[in-house]
Amino acid sequence: MSAQSRLLIKGGKIVNDDQSIHADIYIEDGVIKQIGNNLVIPGGARTIEAQGKLIIPGGIDTHTHMQLPFMGTFAVDDFYSGTKAALAGGTTMIMDFVLDQKGVPLLDAYDKWRNWADSKVCCDYALHVAVTHWSDSVAKEMEVLTKERGVNSFKMFLAYKDVFMLDDSDLYSSFKRCKELGALAMVHAENGHLIAQKSKEMIELGITGPEAHEMCRPEEVEGEAVNRAIAIGNQANCPVYIVKVMSKTSAQNIADARRSGCVVFGEPIAASLGTDGTHQWNKCWRHAAGHVMGPPLRPDPSTPGYLMDLLANGDLQTTGTDNCTFNADQKALGKDDFRKIPNGVNGVEDRMSVIWEKGVHSGKMDPCRFVAVTSTNAAKLFNIYPQKGRIAVGSDADIVIWDPKATRTISAKTHHQAVDFNIFEGMVVHGVPVFVISNGHVVVDEGQMRVTQGQGRFIATPCYAEAVYGRIESREVARRPKKVEREVYEGPIAEVKTNSIETAPPRHRNENTNIIMGDDMSADFHSRPPTRSGGRNQQDSSFSFSGDQIDDNQPRRHKIRVSNPPGGKSSNLW
Repeated sequence: MSAQSRLLIKGGKIVNDDQSIHADIYIEDGVIKQIGNNLVIPGGARTIEAQGKLIIPGGIDTHTHMQLPFMGTFAVDDFYSGTKAALAGGTTMIMDFVLDQKGVPLLDAYDKWRNWADSKVCCDYALHVAVTHWSDSVAKEMEVLTKERGVNSFKMFLAYKDVFMLDDSDLYSSFKRCKELGALAMVHAENGHLIAQKSKEMIELGITGPEAHEMCRPEEVEGEAVNRAIAIGNQANCPVYIVKVMSKTSAQNIADARRSGCVVFGEPIAASLGTDGTHQWNKCWRHAAGHVMGPPLRPDPSTPGYLMDLLANGDLQTTGTDNCTFNADQKALGKDDFRKIPNGVNGVEDRMSVIWEKGVHSGKMDPCRFVAVTSTNAAKLFNIYPQKGRIAVGSDADIVIWDPKATRTISAKTHHQAVDFNIFEGMVVHGVPVFVISNGHVVVDEGQMRVTQGQGRFIATPCYAEAVYGRIESREVARRPKKVEREVYEGPIAEVKTNSIETAPPRHRNENTNIIMGDDMSADFHSRPPTRSGGRNQQDSSFSFSGDQIDDNQPRRHKIRVSNPPGGKSSNLW
């Protein structure tokens, strides 16, 4: 047995989501075998000294798009360069999306993604599957994917009209199906109808640059869709996971819904936590286009801090990146029309450091909460805990030895991704992974990469995660509609006379007929009697929906000219 398969980590502080302890860790054959002090271990093990460092579970990026075909091109980071970069930043597992063209069978798309990934991945990965159209065959394929292919999450779009978007009826049907299968319903929440209309308005106004991307998808368009998705999910009694929380409004909507009892989870991403949308107004077109993604980064510079506060305090739960990278020449497809700019930014390599910098180093969250939002919560929601997301005996040896005091400067010149741009360019971050261990293999060794293409594994995600469905069954029973048992009513029933007024042309209707009340308004309708001279009492209502007065058919008195009205003539002085 080689030293590569036997590792002893000594002297560090183990940090899980619920506690931190000083202890040593012994790893063998990719699994944690012992945790404690004064461990007795077999010979031939490599010892890694972690004095003064933190030992944390490897990060789980809940949202990536490696080599995604999008807007006529492919994301430049494929499953090799993308997972290599993930490991470099301390992420030991990614969760990618099967997202093919509308109408492609889900099983065919799933096989395509598996073929792309299995031979290239350097770290473990799982797959979510996007549902971009609805039919009975889609419902059947979802069952196969959950029961035979290791998928427990499906993504639905409220954006990208005529491409990926589902209407509310199909969204409800897909939620009901997820509920039946014990799967988690994920939603890209933006109002696709409004975006389509406002995009046309921007072009008509001659605004074709990257700034139009944000202006046609304003914050309330995201917030409305989040509320709608939560409401529909609640009616289906289906847990809902909102991907890419990009705005204050969306985040607060999720927090409010959770407090009102809805089963909903929110996923901000490295981009929304680490930068803002003001860059889309940059004078350099390339710089501005490099920040285009959907939902867009918000121009309110206080948004990242706001989202971090909610993440730190439990209102938001996980973190991804939506890593979907395109080089300058690909972004330039939209140089004359912002609608043709491929949407996507980087983040898979920098997520852990950005969240440590903006969350822990800033004092907003403690290291245990950092572990929860970067790893453990994802493992629980997608039902792979404690295999992933925890340092415990029996767990996979996906471990990061983290130096909280070390710093690095993020730059496209030094990152491991294939993309030529980095939205965090120049940011100095505290928190650096010194060693990264994936399945017991040291893949980052004191900053040096030692990855092997294809070494990662596909990780099946079983349905009915306790963290997701733990209260759904009880809610189903508690909220089930119940019939009120009562005695049969045997009293009198009013006769409803057939009224031909509704179908008669207006000119044939009796002018004294009340269209709303459906009866004949005679003179008795008035509550006040006529005046002594026979005129209508002015304190009585004469309103009619038709615009006519009720006494229009009565003769009028002749006009009388008054030469000296009460109060005197206005032309004289007095």
